[in-house]
Amino acid sequence: MSEELKTIKELADELGVSKQAIQYHIKSLTKKNRQTNDKGVTVLSAIEQDFIRGRVDSQTNKKKANEPTNKRQTDKQKEPNINQYLLNEIEEVKKNRDKQLAVKDKQIENKDIQIAQMQNLLDQQQRLALQDKKLLEEYKAENDNLKALNMSSQDTKEEQANNQPQEVQNEVEKATEPLRKWWQIWK
Repeated sequence: MSEELKTIKELADELGVSKQAIQYHIKSLTKKNRQTNDKGVTVLSAIEQDFIRGRVDSQTNKKKANEPTNKRQTDKQKEPNINQYLLNEIEEVKKNRDKQLAVKDKQIENKDIQIAQMQNLLDQQQRLALQDKKLLEEYKAENDNLKALNMSSQDTKEEQANNQPQEVQNEVEKATEPLRKWWQIWK
């Protein structure tokens, strides 16, 4: 394991406190994904360790009361700088924000392209619907013209039939009348 990274138990043993005390101080750190080692045990970075050391030392004051004054001054220099820790955290948040914004910008760009494509397809669909409507109107007009022609041809047949003698009309009617089969007699 790296010299920088320590598990909660190692740090607790070093500081002479329980693991629960270390976990209590970890809660005051920013909520981010904690690093784990190859065994899946949570490990703390050097900055996090320094921060926790400072919190534990300030609460217990055991070490500071027994140490000479000059040693306390060197310890103060070694004490974790909470400002530095928070600045590091802010930098991480900024990097993550910038990455997320870049991803969102790309997604918005893709959506704009998709919207343009959808509008183009909608325009094409509307043009096709208009063409279909025009064709239907043309077919309807053509159908009406054919019906009118058909009506006029039937009128001329009736006029011809009226002009023919009655006997010829009877023969035409008999010829057009369907033949009745023997099984249709009862109908």
